[in-house]
Amino acid sequence: MKHITLLLLLFAASSTFAQTIPEEVTSAKLNTTREITVVLPPYYKQNKDKKYPLLLVMDGEYLVDAFKGTIDYTTYWDELPETIIVGINQNYSNQREQDCKINEETGLPDETGDKFYEFINDELMPYLTKKYRISPFRIIAGHDTTARIANFFMYKATSPFNGYILFNPELATDMETRIPQMATATKKPITYYVASAGADVERIKKNIKALDENLKAVKNTNFKYVYEDFPSASHFSVIPYSVPGALYTMFASYKPITATEYQEKIVILPSGYVKYLKDKYTVIEKDLGVKMTIRLNDFKAIEAAILKNGVYDEFKDLADLARKNYPKKIIGEYYEGMYYEKTGNIKKAKKTYTNSFAMDNIGVYTKDMMIEKAANISE
Repeated sequence: MKHITLLLLLFAASSTFAQTIPEEVTSAKLNTTREITVVLPPYYKQNKDKKYPLLLVMDGEYLVDAFKGTIDYTTYWDELPETIIVGINQNYSNQREQDCKINEETGLPDETGDKFYEFINDELMPYLTKKYRISPFRIIAGHDTTARIANFFMYKATSPFNGYILFNPELATDMETRIPQMATATKKPITYYVASAGADVERIKKNIKALDENLKAVKNTNFKYVYEDFPSASHFSVIPYSVPGALYTMFASYKPITATEYQEKIVILPSGYVKYLKDKYTVIEKDLGVKMTIRLNDFKAIEAAILKNGVYDEFKDLADLARKNYPKKIIGEYYEGMYYEKTGNIKKAKKTYTNSFAMDNIGVYTKDMMIEKAANISE
């Protein structure tokens, strides 16, 4: 019970530093100001050079908190990246209905709906990009008719978004065929997530099913599509059911090395473990526009694979990679010492272990451990 209480206190403490900022954005397109809610990562101000993915959500009154809770929890465990969340508030004076207005014949935004679409594309996104440190990975999310507005950005060749989260999307005329056409033609990577509720109205479910069938037929390596149906969910409860799956879909490449990944992808390799680790983080940077320091546990996973398969020469490359990620820390000296120890150069191994005392501890890589390593090897 003490451990649970401590965890809850730590989690609560980490959440208190999150910055939730109400703002008003002036719009020439809408001829008014619009309220938005900006949620910044806890250490946004301290990490002055770091950029973050953007999650732009319509229906900000209820979707911001749904996403924020999951982001808070998963970033605590380093399962998902810290993310800037921006909510567009719409639930007042029929504002939502006006924002989502379309022409039923053309299946495109119309009048106030067209102006709202232009507000997001031409005013809000440039405003956010200029004011906040946003990475190139940008997601838009919506629910039923606001999901339809999000879908319209798929029609745009120069869309500011490369991730789409759609809860019970209402589809405009011909949208079930237009979206797959755009998905087939896209030359930039797009991640596209749809969630539906089994207890929703038949019209919405029928259209989503048609969209799903067409999207499953798309053959384009630039287009990643995930669809989840929740049979017991209602039109509104589908959101808490699906938010975690949506975020894990968007940030699929981010997660640390898991036991399954280690067993099925890493340890079975005859060599190239350090290359695997480098490539994993290159993919994260390419997918999310976020440059990351390699996690210590991921170093340990590669160490375990090298030891299990006896490919000890790779410890030299692992040492170089560790120094690049953690300069002035003991971890680089540890792997260089392991290289000399495992390749039979005991004298150099001892020297490397003992010469690391000027370096700083990090995680399990400590001066005491290095002393023990030097004492326990014999020529």
